[in-house]
Amino acid sequence: MGTSKPPNMMTWAKHPASSEEFDERIRRWGLLEESDLQIVPHIGEYAHEYRVPPHRHSRAQLIYAHTGLITIITDQGRWMVPPDHAFWVPAGIEHSMHTHGYVSIRAIYVKRRDGSEDSRPPGSCPQTSCVVGMTDLMRCLIEEAVTLPKENPPDSRGALIMALIREEIPNLPEKPLGLPFPAEPRLEALCQEFLRNPSPHATIDDWAGAMAMSRRAFTRAFRRETGLSLSAWRQQACLFAALPRLARGEPVTSVALDLGYDSLPAFTTMFRRILGAPPSRYLPV
Repeated sequence: MGTSKPPNMMTWAKHPASSEEFDERIRRWGLLEESDLQIVPHIGEYAHEYRVPPHRHSRAQLIYAHTGLITIITDQGRWMVPPDHAFWVPAGIEHSMHTHGYVSIRAIYVKRRDGSEDSRPPGSCPQTSCVVGMTDLMRCLIEEAVTLPKENPPDSRGALIMALIREEIPNLPEKPLGLPFPAEPRLEALCQEFLRNPSPHATIDDWAGAMAMSRRAFTRAFRRETGLSLSAWRQQACLFAALPRLARGEPVTSVALDLGYDSLPAFTTMFRRILGAPPSRYLPV
């Protein structure tokens, strides 16, 4: 193992970034890229509405939302990462991050295997970005990893913890918290407008009419561009609109009604079906 040391990243982003602060982060990222360590853990503390500009790493990255809610954006779409979930970023993928409320993250940077092969992705995920749930084992491993020395001798307790983190990554279950965006400009514009004014009552006929397409042609085009039906995409988009508001402490009923749901039970049913927990689970403590 080499002697280069990873950066100390314990105090990033406690307030909105200045150009000087971002330059310093770029320098630290450079040190990270030069490190010979297979696994590099990191703690980050972020203020509300903090934005990390687009960037990429030569390592794969697991970003664990310890507290707070984050949105991560890539060319393929955007993902919402609630507390106790994580986001998998394959090596080389450009991504940016936006926080909602005070956020504390634990990140694990994973070096390519044997210098050529990327770390295995979580669960059944392809070699693309995705949101994953945390297992009890991974949660404990990460919390322990961020307290360890920067370097650990082979076969030491610290080295075994780092090795087990790599082995546990493929066991993390994928969660349906991505929102893919179409590449077709007119369709992307419709999706962006929906995010600004989400409603569960938007219909296929409305969208098809806006595109001057038949219902059948639109349905095929939308699924081809996003991989989802309009109904599934719409529910995901409503969830994206709801989670930041819940994280700010807004009443669940107000959020549900503002999003166009006829009743709180209807909103809660949708929420539980997608996330497996009621909206109250995502209110600040």
